[in-house]
Amino acid sequence: MSGSASETIDRSPARVSQLLSVIAASVALGAGALFGGIGALFGLLGLLFVAIGVVRGSRRLVTTGGFVLLAGILAGSLVAAPPELLIPGAIATVLAWDFGEQAINVGEQLGREADTQTLEIMHAASSTIVGVAAGALGYGVYLAGGGGKPVTALVFLLIAMLALTSALRA
Repeated sequence: MSGSASETIDRSPARVSQLLSVIAASVALGAGALFGGIGALFGLLGLLFVAIGVVRGSRRLVTTGGFVLLAGILAGSLVAAPPELLIPGAIATVLAWDFGEQAINVGEQLGREADTQTLEIMHAASSTIVGVAAGALGYGVYLAGGGGKPVTALVFLLIAMLALTSALRA
């Protein structure tokens, strides 16, 4: 008899989004490491939090990892790293968090064994498009009025990341 009460659905995070989350966190780590020791340290810690979070299905760890990755990117802005490196790192940070949340949500709602690859890839593609568009907008604003000052780059980067986060949550 199929569908008996003894059968359970594995509610672990979805595999494709798990992998995409770790890849995005690795990109953010790479961007943070370009800014020196503190960026690399934050990046490595953020990657570990994200990876453990998506394996365990912990939103708290994924979110903490995202914040730590972002701290690594922001540390780079304080040492005058160019926005051409900061913005992709920030986009990768938000994508790592978004993909991690998606992995957990899909696992909880549909189960790990459900065929969700197309759903996960479409979500990842649309999130990446939104992230790149928000990053391009932030970079355009920076070029139009930034004047090349590191503090200004930080402000515009934060504005772009707020816009990106708002767009992903909508």
